[in-house]
Amino acid sequence: MNEVDTRELVRQLRTLGVREGGVLLVHTSFRAVRPVEGGPLGLIRALRQALGDTGTLVMPTMTDGESVFDPRVTPTADMGITAETFWRQPGVLRSTHPGGSFAAQGPHAAGICRPQPLSPPHGPDSPVGRVHELGGQVLLLGVTHSEDTTLHLAEALAGVPYSVSHPCVVEVDGVARTIPIEETDHCCTRFRRADDWLRARGLQREGLVGHAQARLCESRDLVAVALEHLAREPLAFLCPAGTGCDECDAAHASIPAPRR
Repeated sequence: MNEVDTRELVRQLRTLGVREGGVLLVHTSFRAVRPVEGGPLGLIRALRQALGDTGTLVMPTMTDGESVFDPRVTPTADMGITAETFWRQPGVLRSTHPGGSFAAQGPHAAGICRPQPLSPPHGPDSPVGRVHELGGQVLLLGVTHSEDTTLHLAEALAGVPYSVSHPCVVEVDGVARTIPIEETDHCCTRFRRADDWLRARGLQREGLVGHAQARLCESRDLVAVALEHLAREPLAFLCPAGTGCDECDAAHASIPAPRR
């Protein structure tokens, strides 16, 4: 495959609909995007150029929660080389959630990365929620809505009945302790239903960025459509119980029994 240069990446991003001066939350698989000029740093530069000096770039930098989190040194876990490279760049801020941190650069970075409650990690008062509040966009590069943390925000706003606790190491008064953090966790495969919901209303732009299939939507559109479906079907994002998905079975098991 031919290497895609920075100018072409910026053109692709703007053609897709990335707004100059906007707030952009990006989930990406560099393996799908490559080869591009400058590697992961080149992709980050292209994203910054597409947003311009007044835009704010945001990426997930989540960790495994198995040790005390230090936003200055703790590496990401399964977030990909682009996000891992991004948070280490000069001028990039990183939030302090011990498991669900995000990194941001631009005028809104400090507000997006300000402290948040431990639970839910992706609720209204979190980086994802703040991108939504600011009218930001969600860009999926070479990944699907299964990796889309904004749909966890929709679950939090909808008040879905499931919540699973995971152990996470936090520092309390200088002492490392393991505490449970509740979140709407499951396999996330059925987050992909958002493709059909958004496409049916013309709310998702799709095209190539580098060599990757890209999806772009407004955070507010995504959340609004998801809330409509969750209001009718609160378990829309869970695999049916007993079908062999351990993560979704755990979510089903967390649902309180109906009162008699």
